[in-house]
Amino acid sequence: MKRSEVNAILADADAFIRSHGYVLPPFAYWSPEDMKARRAGIGGIVDARLGWDITDYGTGDFASTGLFLFTVRNGNAADLAHGRGMLYAEKIMISRRDQLAPMHRHNVKAEDIINRGGGTLALKLYMSAPDGSIDEAAEVKVSTDGVVRTLEPSGILKLHPGESVTLLPGVWHAFWAEGDDVLIGEVSTVNDDETDNVFAEPIKRFARIEEDVEPTHLLVSDYRRWLG
Repeated sequence: MKRSEVNAILADADAFIRSHGYVLPPFAYWSPEDMKARRAGIGGIVDARLGWDITDYGTGDFASTGLFLFTVRNGNAADLAHGRGMLYAEKIMISRRDQLAPMHRHNVKAEDIINRGGGTLALKLYMSAPDGSIDEAAEVKVSTDGVVRTLEPSGILKLHPGESVTLLPGVWHAFWAEGDDVLIGEVSTVNDDETDNVFAEPIKRFARIEEDVEPTHLLVSDYRRWLG
């Protein structure tokens, strides 16, 4: 993806988020220079990888395969071992109409996926086989706002605005928006995008950025190179 494309997506995403009454935290609007100047005091942002995140999953075609995300809060994965501390995370995401987030699962993270507004969010679901692969024979049981739903393998669950689903570790899921773009909330266990995403196909979690212009804001995948 070109940085100019990333900058445009960020601006459009911010407007879409605001149109639904959700406001990002102040650090969302810091420039790269602001973040460099504040580096000594923003370890909590950098280490937890809070902030802007855009991916085309390495396809080079964000419009058809991609996702916008902003991590608002995130705990420390090391705390999971003793069950105390900040064990949770929160994201706000945008799935564009007919834009696919490819099939994947998590080893550790349980998550609530919430349709915060817009169109219909469609999720294709499978359970895991004992070896972690997709089980094409097992029924899928998930909780939707506290009500258990049972689907056939590869069944499509559709969430309208205000509805949510709880996906436990091992539940395979791909999703996309139908009818209109969807604002998605995610409340989850501590999030580790470096190690806890298992994709059905050999794709990349983060986009490769071509620097054709200066960044308006840094992505979380920029932090290591820009901020150390």
